[in-house]
Amino acid sequence: QVQPVESGGGSVQLGESLQLSCSISGTFFTCRVTAWYRQAPGKEREFLADIDSIGNKKYPTSVKDRFTISRDNSKNVVSLQMDNLKVEDTSVYYCVAESCKEAWYSIPKDYWGQGTQVAVAS
Repeated sequence: QVQPVESGGGSVQLGESLQLSCSISGTFFTCRVTAWYRQAPGKEREFLADIDSIGNKKYPTSVKDRFTISRDNSKNVVSLQMDNLKVEDTSVYYCVAESCKEAWYSIPKDYWGQGTQVAVAS
């Protein structure tokens, strides 16, 4: 089974930067995109960025100026660089590998990581 695992979360101060990583393990799979989302207590899930296998990227307008997604295909790691962090960025950040297949005949499925916490202090 495809298994994304997030890392890199922690506590930072206002204005600092943080890089999150999503390591995707599993054998013989392909995915359409890998995406980052976040969800804070009492708030709805928010899309942050995604990237496909050849490096095409997508961002919502709300974070495009501060967040950057990238992929290291040799290591199968997708990163989210977050700059100029704000208090409102405090959340649990999730990585999801979307529309993945373990074989050519497999039905595409989404695989979510467990999340990593980011806390931005003022």
